[in-house]
Amino acid sequence: MERNILVFPGGMPQSLDFQRECAVRKIKTIGASSLMFDVAKDQFEQWLYLPFITDPSFKLALQNALREHHVTEIYTPNIVVWNFLNSELPLLDANVTLANSSPIENVLGSYRKATARADFLIANELSIASDVSKRDKLTRLELAALCRYTNLIPGMCDDDKFHALVNIVRHAVNGDIVEIGTWWGKSAFIFTFLALHHSIGNVLCIDPWANENLIQGEKIVDSGSEQADAAEAFEVFQIGLIPLANKRLNFIRKPSVEAAGDYRQSREVHSAAFGITTYTGSISILHIDGNHAFAAANSDMASWSDLVVPGGWIIVDDYIWPYGDGPKRVGDHFLGANLSRIRVAFVMGGALFMQIDNS
Repeated sequence: MERNILVFPGGMPQSLDFQRECAVRKIKTIGASSLMFDVAKDQFEQWLYLPFITDPSFKLALQNALREHHVTEIYTPNIVVWNFLNSELPLLDANVTLANSSPIENVLGSYRKATARADFLIANELSIASDVSKRDKLTRLELAALCRYTNLIPGMCDDDKFHALVNIVRHAVNGDIVEIGTWWGKSAFIFTFLALHHSIGNVLCIDPWANENLIQGEKIVDSGSEQADAAEAFEVFQIGLIPLANKRLNFIRKPSVEAAGDYRQSREVHSAAFGITTYTGSISILHIDGNHAFAAANSDMASWSDLVVPGGWIIVDDYIWPYGDGPKRVGDHFLGANLSRIRVAFVMGGALFMQIDNS
């Protein structure tokens, strides 16, 4: 049966998003409003006026509209309207249903998931055999905030890796946090939030944000990279991190090896988006997540790892990776060459975590 969805009130932002989604899926929508003049009218092919739900004539007007337009569902992001229809719609027309669940869940669902995740992290603290004293835990509210706002930024950081990051920073020494390969900035946001709350140091993101640097020699991966827009990714990164940066985060928009030379020569990084950020030149956490081809990942490790101080962490992302073994080979070589210097080493969320001995 053809779906005809009445969108009411049609002018709310969520309603317009829903209308656009329906248009893509070729689902017919009819917009409605209780305002005599609603600028959203032009966004719908069909539009009608309905009285306010407090008006005694509303029920009859709605019944007539449902029949006239052969409506099968009603979408409403308005909590009051949804509650009213949820109660009255079965009496007005048993064949018409609500197209969405309660707006309360839509508004609060992400926060509820964030607090549930925070509770899990608190109940499942990792035991890490580090010789660096633990920093204080984040509170439940701080953890929930980190979970909530991290999810607003696109990117890949699964729950297990997130779990490990939250725990290893409690065993971090002071120094800079350097991330090689940032793209949209999800992990950069995590590092900046944790660095701020634990007073570790400033965060430096290294990424050329250039399509030619995405080629990794793996056909499946490279086919996806061809669709990427590096300029847009760079803009998304800046938008996502501006609220948190406050001179605690900056970036060098160059390939890793070239950026390493800049970092060694200067303690200040300037950018239009984030201003001036001052660094120590000593790395507390090195996160390697750039080009995963062996040569590129190996160059990243060679260019930066000697700057990681005793007690510092090196994280090789995608150490376990279904599309190639570049990061694994680099991680294994570093482990083998520095076994006597490694205090902690484990794999979680596909990433290899290594802590340099603090003695």
